[in-house]
Parts: sequence; C-alpha cells; structure tokens
Amino acid sequence: MLYYLMLDLTFIRNNIELVKKKVESKGSVFDDVLFQELDSKRRELITEFENIKSQKNKLAKEVGMLKRKGEDTGELENRSIELSKNLAGIQEALDSSEKEFQDFILNIPNICHDSVPIGKNEADNVVVREWGEKPDFPFEPRPHWELGEINANLDFPRAAKIAGARFALYLNGLAKLERVLINFMLNIHTEENSYNEVLPPFLVNDQSLIGTGNLPKFKEDLFKVENHNLYLVPTAEVPLTNIYRDETLIGEDLPKKYVAFTPCFRSEAGSYGKDVRGIIRQHQFNKVELLKFCLPGQSYDELEQLTQNAEAILQKLNLHYRVVKLCSGDLSFSSAKTYDLEVWMPSRNGYMEISSCSNFEDFQARRARIKYKTKDKKKGFVHTLNGSGLAIGRTVAAIMENYQTQEGKIGIPSVLKELFPGKEYI
Repeated sequence: MLYYLMLDLTFIRNNIELVKKKVESKGSVFDDVLFQELDSKRRELITEFENIKSQKNKLAKEVGMLKRKGEDTGELENRSIELSKNLAGIQEALDSSEKEFQDFILNIPNICHDSVPIGKNEADNVVVREWGEKPDFPFEPRPHWELGEINANLDFPRAAKIAGARFALYLNGLAKLERVLINFMLNIHTEENSYNEVLPPFLVNDQSLIGTGNLPKFKEDLFKVENHNLYLVPTAEVPLTNIYRDETLIGEDLPKKYVAFTPCFRSEAGSYGKDVRGIIRQHQFNKVELLKFCLPGQSYDELEQLTQNAEAILQKLNLHYRVVKLCSGDLSFSSAKTYDLEVWMPSRNGYMEISSCSNFEDFQARRARIKYKTKDKKKGFVHTLNGSGLAIGRTVAAIMENYQTQEGKIGIPSVLKELFPGKEYI
C-alpha cells in the first residue's frame, strides 16, 4: 500500500489550530478531532505491531539457540505461532486504519501562504497590476462565437453532431491560428525563457493524478478510459509533475523548468451554465503549460518569474490584461498561492482568466514523493509550481474579440503576421 502525505504530519500535530484556520479560509473543513482520533489509532497500531514483531524476532533467535544445543523448542514455537496470529490480526487492523487515515488526509487541501489575502470568493481577490490599453471600438463589439460564425471559422452544430455539447470545430484561418499560437508559445518559452520542451503522454494513471491532487477530490471532473487505469489528462501539469515521482533530485540541479503542449480534457462537473457559448469552457481544449521543480527557498521568487513568463505572451500579442492575486477562498485545492492573468474581453466589458500561476510548495511533492538532496546533505521535498503559458482556446477568443473590425473580420497580431504571409485578417 502506497502512503501519501498532504502536509508534514508533525507540523499538523504541533499546529493543529493553525492548520484548521488555514484550511477553513479556503472554504474547506478540517475535522481536527477526527484527525487526532485517526492519527492516534494508527500510531497505536503501528507501535503494537512493532512490539509484537520484536517479540517474535526475539523468540526466533531463542529457538535457534536451543535447536543448536539440541534442546526442546516446542513451547517457544507454539508461542511464536500465537504471536504470528496476533501479528496478522494487527496487520489487518493497521491496513484498515491506514486506509481510513489516507482517505481523510487526501481530501484535505493545501494551506495558503501568509501573503495570500483572506477572503471567500473572487470578489475578495486583489488586483496586483495591469498592462496595456483596452481597445476602443467605434461600434458594439461582437462576442467571439458570432465572429467565428460570420467568418465560417467556428462550427458548433457540427461539433455537437460529432461529439456533443461543449466541443468546437475550428476551420481554415482559425484552425491555423490555434496551431500557430501553440508553436509561438513553445518557441518563446524554450528560446527566451529557457524551459525544456516535453511531449508527454496524454493519458495518465491514477497514481499520477493522486500526486497532483486531482484524485480523489476531483474524480468527477476527469474522463476515465473504460476498463483501464488511465485517464485523459486534465492539464499537462499532471504528466509533467510525475516525471520525477518517487525520485530524489540533486539540489544543485534545481530549479528544473519544463514546458509542454497537450490537449486537455475536463468534464466540467459543477460548471453547468458557465460560459456555455463559445470556446471558453470546453470539454477539450489546448494548452501550453509551464512547470518548475525547485528548492523550498527558491519557490516564491520562481513564482514571480513564472508569472512574468506567462505575461510576456500576452504582451507580445498586445492584449490588455491584469494580474490578480487570489484570495484564500478562491485558491485551488493544491495551491498555496496563485496569480491569475485575466485578459480583457470586449464583448463582456470585463476580464477572463487566461492563466493561473501557482506555487504548491511541497504539497504535490509529498503526495508524489519527489525529494531533493544537496551536496551538504540537506534533503527534503521539492517545491512544485505551474502556470498556463497560455490556454490556447482562450487566447484565440481574446484575439478574435480584441482584433475585430466592424465588418466582423479578425485582424492578425503584428507578432504573428509573418506566419500568415500576405494576409492582414484571419
């Protein structure tokens, strides 16, 4: 049986009120009484198991000595048999206790960093900075799905015929724009930001999803392959994080930086009625993901840099956006601190999240058992960070709306024009 930790158990035991307060600030519940009961029961069984095992080992040595002397060992062997029976019973109870304990802790979220504002929802998030100017249209801007229909570049009815609701069929220039953006982002992150490119599997097993915090908490959001222990990736964060599952990294080699493009698959359980039109919230979408492994003392500096790396894409595309620090109640299950990049969407007269850049500290590393060791013998769990660099479909939607003309054409951002030779519009 594999054992997982969300947080350092010693830290929880010594700071139980703090953990309770932090978890509750994220809108979750931490039953401290149940934790103490489960933890105490488990520790008592471990102690009892080890004591009986020690007695059995001692008896085995005594039996060996008596046999070498040619003396009778029947009574000792009978006692050893009884101890074995007791040991088997305690092992069964311990396995049951461990499972109950694991089921409990795997559903407890990461605690937030002290710099995270306490709040209940997105209304309590804090705007950190803005970049660029909002476009000023002399006409009423159209939403991206209408622009796609005008240009015959988006076909939702035929996508629904093929797969169902919340799928899109990209055509012609829009299909090319999606492809161009994938390569554009990968090139920027590998050539300018020094990330190592990875093409990972698009299917992952349950251990990979447990490691990142997607299982068991968000099982309903995943697409599982029938009759296989495989799931379609909800994000490249999952395969990238699990590159080093059950490994110890050399501290002097950190940070390690990776970027990957993958299609992403999410059932969007619990999100019915949200962004049902267009390509904002789909069951299948493309994304370029950034991920880092680093030493604990590096992670918050690395978070700032990772966020800036994602911002650079929006700046090159000349899209107005803002950086928002999420409050405790709006943080994801695994995150200790998150910045959202929100791009301006004219049809909404408001912003839309296009990237989340998060520091998970050692939350995922403990679950995936990813450690580090330095030359001076320091060791521990690495910190993991990730962020979208960027969500491709949402970037396409943002370009469509911010570069639209009164006739419904879609202009091409200057930085991409050389990839659309001889064209001004998509």
